[in-house]
Amino acid sequence: MPTPDQPLKILHAVRAPVGGIFRHIIDLANGQADRGHQVGIIADSLTGGERATSALAEIAPRLALGVHRIAIHREPWPTDLLVWMRFRSLIARLKPDVLHGHGAKAGAFVRLKPRSDNAIRVYTPHGGSLHYPLNTLKGKVYSRLERALMNKTDLFLFESAFARDTFQRTIGAPKGLVRCVFNGVTADEFDPVAKADDVTDIVYVGEFRHIKGADLLIDAVARLHTDGKPVTLTLAGDGEEMAALKAQVERLGLSPSVRFIGHVKARYGFSKGRLLVVPSRGDSMPYVVIEAGAAGIPMVAANVGGIPEIFGVYNDALFAPNIVGAIADAIEIAMEDPNATAQRAKALRERIFLQFSQKAMVEGVLAGYRDAFANH
Repeated sequence: MPTPDQPLKILHAVRAPVGGIFRHIIDLANGQADRGHQVGIIADSLTGGERATSALAEIAPRLALGVHRIAIHREPWPTDLLVWMRFRSLIARLKPDVLHGHGAKAGAFVRLKPRSDNAIRVYTPHGGSLHYPLNTLKGKVYSRLERALMNKTDLFLFESAFARDTFQRTIGAPKGLVRCVFNGVTADEFDPVAKADDVTDIVYVGEFRHIKGADLLIDAVARLHTDGKPVTLTLAGDGEEMAALKAQVERLGLSPSVRFIGHVKARYGFSKGRLLVVPSRGDSMPYVVIEAGAAGIPMVAANVGGIPEIFGVYNDALFAPNIVGAIADAIEIAMEDPNATAQRAKALRERIFLQFSQKAMVEGVLAGYRDAFANH
């Protein structure tokens, strides 16, 4: 077992190298490598496309334990046994001190490893199986799997109090250590973002998945048009719902007012709108909210998951989730008083600076590892 001041061998595992979960792992791996630890990443080879390949190639020279791509399906799959055998082979060869699984699938593979005196098993759900209601078949199956693996976990690292409380309410109280460490952003993300010449009234930045609620935002824009407020919208992102969202825009007659610009870096996306809207149906600790807050971007967001923990006392910017009228009303209020919206954005930026830095995130995670070794 490593001593408290000894560099660690840390192996991160994730299924899909996309979105905020991937951003979290890249930032964490960079921060840990900066502090002298030997780091590696296991990630799915079926998703992420060129962006994931490029990001992993960029960080690879800094990772002493390397980058390893394995075909990992989202749902339970016949090849899962082969994947587990690949995991075991890599673990045996790399001999990590810390096995850190991110998301439900990778978290399961990490925690299936038998207990060792020399290594700890760490799990960060990032929402994952917690997004499935317990009254659904998937919710019942995944909650039972989580419960079976719960006490094979030396350390739970939740990125929000919401995720921690949801897990303990729906799955149970783990025997292992439980820590809450907020996601964090780097110093250069606090620089202001200049608005583009072709700026629209509002902007969405993120994945096109049902849980992210871009369809709700499009319906809200249609509602505002019906009410005589012809706002314009930029949708920055891509994903499995792209075709459905484009069809929705066409069906509602919004094509002249809504544009799709594909996947872009968050700050570039922020430049394309005067007001960022985050219409999520569910989220744990979304990076887009932290990034926008750090850059001082005027914003309204759904009152779900860990989002209220980011906003703190500035919760007048939050609207009831999954309600088109609530989104439309929040947009209208924010646009009618741009000075108040801008002042709130400025105050939120100061809060992000104090509580959501990458440095604090990396140090918090490493402190969790050390506590887990002491408890082991």
